[in-house]
Amino acid sequence: MEFSQLRIFQAVAEEGSITRAAERLHRVPSNLSTRLKQLEEQLGVELFLRERQRLLLSPAGKVLLDYSLRLFALHDEAQAALQGGQPAGVFVLGTMHSSAAIQLPPLLARYHRTYPMVNLQVQSAPSGELLEGLLTGRLDAALVDGPLQLAGLDGVPLCDETLVLISEAGHPPVRSARDVEGRAVFTFRRGCSYRMRLESWFAHDHATMGRAMEIESYQGMLACVIAGSGVAMMTQSMLASLPGRESVAVHTLAEPFASATTWLMWRKGMLGANLTAWIELQEAAKAEAAVDGCSLRKVHG
Repeated sequence: MEFSQLRIFQAVAEEGSITRAAERLHRVPSNLSTRLKQLEEQLGVELFLRERQRLLLSPAGKVLLDYSLRLFALHDEAQAALQGGQPAGVFVLGTMHSSAAIQLPPLLARYHRTYPMVNLQVQSAPSGELLEGLLTGRLDAALVDGPLQLAGLDGVPLCDETLVLISEAGHPPVRSARDVEGRAVFTFRRGCSYRMRLESWFAHDHATMGRAMEIESYQGMLACVIAGSGVAMMTQSMLASLPGRESVAVHTLAEPFASATTWLMWRKGMLGANLTAWIELQEAAKAEAAVDGCSLRKVHG
């Protein structure tokens, strides 16, 4: 059993498809199929269950994936130890779209300068997909909407956010969800924590939410709202960064829907050198100043 085989196995397990895993690894599908078959023959077990067009992990495959993730983490730690204890190797960080635009850039720049031996890779997605990436081992850490009480994960808060509702300019004040009942809502795809907050806001006020129009950028949401097509929810710091923000009406929300906290999360037992270095820089940044209106809190522990 070789590391290269385990890398292929991990990619197929996470993608659920040999074709997509081959694209991710920049290899041909036939090569991956051959290597996986060899691995299964060596171990004497089936690692995947074939269901329609998707590959699902078998019970034995789930066990191997867990051990593979531990081996990869130990490999990175060993590499860092041999290089004087400095962070090194691949570090995959997931982030919400808003954090990628607002909180992440200064932290990324500092991390790159301080630890040039780390191959830092950033992936943006809704919080639900990021949490899945943490639990499956696809991500080493992720910036998600919290706080979270999920078995198998640890984390520290990054910053507090204020959520607002935006509508076209001239819209009457919005005091409850009933004031925008039935209107189209612009949001990210399912799995977005802010979308779930918005749905909860409508449910709390016993109001019917209009059609959810899925858009993959805050700039797109803002443009649609300016045009009078509906409403959207986003963080105040995100709105403040967007050109055209002066062309919408901004409505404050009542608690508990007005506040959110962005957390850095990781899988328990996976606090390696790369992640430890990130946490140290993150806390240093919080101690120095707020990031573009996002009130950063000092973390103890």
